[in-house]
Amino acid sequence: MDTRESKTPEEERDHVMGQRTPEDYDNPEPDEEQPEAKAPSHGLHRVLPIVIVVLGLLVAAMLIFSGGIFD
Repeated sequence: MDTRESKTPEEERDHVMGQRTPEDYDNPEPDEEQPEAKAPSHGLHRVLPIVIVVLGLLVAAMLIFSGGIFD
């Protein structure tokens, strides 16, 4: 993270020029500065629903067997 107060004239010009260029909506490519945007997901989207169902069944079993629901 850059914590400097001011930018050099060249950095300021690059920043302004970067804001002036329109975004390319036809070819949306991740920036070179964002390697995480290029990396594919590693299957977490498949594991999460399974974890939610297992935890729901666990909570339901705890409630039933502890006498919390059917007294």
